[in-house]
Amino acid sequence: MSQKVKIKDSKVLSNEWYTYKEVTCEIDISNGQWKTVKREVLDRGDGATILLYNTIKKTVILTRQFRLPAYLNGHPTGQLIETCAGSIEKNESPEENIKRETTEETGYQISHPRKVFEAYMSPGAVTEKIHFFVATYDDSMKVNSGGGHPDENEYIEVMELLFDQAIGMMKRGEIQDAKTIMLLQYVLLNQLL
Repeated sequence: MSQKVKIKDSKVLSNEWYTYKEVTCEIDISNGQWKTVKREVLDRGDGATILLYNTIKKTVILTRQFRLPAYLNGHPTGQLIETCAGSIEKNESPEENIKRETTEETGYQISHPRKVFEAYMSPGAVTEKIHFFVATYDDSMKVNSGGGHPDENEYIEVMELLFDQAIGMMKRGEIQDAKTIMLLQYVLLNQLL
């Protein structure tokens, strides 16, 4: 179904961290029948994420960090286990972003991430599209301890786990981050490990 949309009004509600807007639009819902819709939308730009995997050791690199929204929504500690990820900066390609974020967060320097798909993670309220990557790693690629930037309030624990252990954690609900679940399943379905 091809929808026609007319933006009627857009008001910025907050622009402190990301841009939060109230948008009023008209949508052609059925052959010239227009419906007025008002929504609040969070524009945080696009992001990228990567799962590093080692085919010899059968391991993956994940991170653990505090996520306030998860804590506020009932996660007991707010500490989520995730794939490395970050917001794409202006004039930065998704591949450039994920290479930089991988070094900052995990300490591994990669040169050839492979993009596997893109996805909107919460399209009912957030404009962000995530670019998903995978890449192999080995111990020789470790250039620092990772952990993110404390000046950006990133306090990231780097975790090297057996792939089977990560899959078990996902099945038991210990891994609840959607992008991480999607990439673990990608590796599983494509038999990369």
